[in-house]
Amino acid sequence: MGHREDLLEGAKRCLLEKGFLRTTARDIVKESGTNLASIGYHYGSKDALLVQAYVSLIEGVGDDFDPGWGAGGEATAPPGSLERFQEVWASIIGSLPETRAIWMLSFELIHQGDRLPEVRKLLAEAQAQGRSGIVPMFNGVPEDQLDKETVDTEGRFYQTLLNGLMVQWLFDPETATGAAQLTEGLRRVIAGVKDG
Repeated sequence: MGHREDLLEGAKRCLLEKGFLRTTARDIVKESGTNLASIGYHYGSKDALLVQAYVSLIEGVGDDFDPGWGAGGEATAPPGSLERFQEVWASIIGSLPETRAIWMLSFELIHQGDRLPEVRKLLAEAQAQGRSGIVPMFNGVPEDQLDKETVDTEGRFYQTLLNGLMVQWLFDPETATGAAQLTEGLRRVIAGVKDG
């Protein structure tokens, strides 16, 4: 690994151990075995590096959401079905105990967003990427083939559900919504929708 990758890995470890606000450039340098000048050279600033590290952590969590369907990575339920909806949410919820520290970090950033306007801007851009990354798990369409409208509607829908579930699971896992409850709720909403 080069300095760029070492910095990123060191920053990820610092974020998980200390959080965003308490991590210093010196912490990252110590953890990565690099030097202070490398941060500016490769990332521009400590905050930009930390945002990139956070995005990388979230992308890793997204990879954990994949339920590992079948030997060939195929889902057992058809794309767009309520069964697929439940499969994906069960997988996401199942990954929460191992990813709790990352979601706690997310809420630190939400809480501190007004104090860190540049960080907030970078994270808002990353959220848009997250919307396009979550949709394929549900509808089976590869991310690079999604149209903007799908990302702006379905992506926002799934992202909103994900954020709400994270709050519930971080606050009280014992009473948090499960995949079957979420799916039944959606089923009832769909059944109650009237045309016209």
